[in-house]
Amino acid sequence: MKMIEAIIKPFKLDDVKNALVEIGVQGMTISEVKGFGRQKGSHETYRGAEYTTDFVPKVKIELYVADSMVQKVLEAITRAAKSGSVGDGKIFVSDLESVLRIRTGETGESAL
Repeated sequence: MKMIEAIIKPFKLDDVKNALVEIGVQGMTISEVKGFGRQKGSHETYRGAEYTTDFVPKVKIELYVADSMVQKVLEAITRAAKSGSVGDGKIFVSDLESVLRIRTGETGESAL
């Protein structure tokens, strides 16, 4: 089992969600986050005044999948989130040691 975390641009969330649902992902957690990568924030002009935003708004998607789904999930997120410009985001994949569904007591992949 794997934990997949994707940091993407907020306006790409619906596209990514739809792509994941299409391949059979049954659930995910979404968080609104802020951060910066290589772009180091952004420079904006508002009513003639320039200002710098150190942290850029992003969306973090967390999902937990069986090992057999990892490649499909990575391809779906990449295809849906890619705009070709700086700041498209990153995807992190980690091993998931165990899962327990509280309601039923199921463990392992059946609890996903």
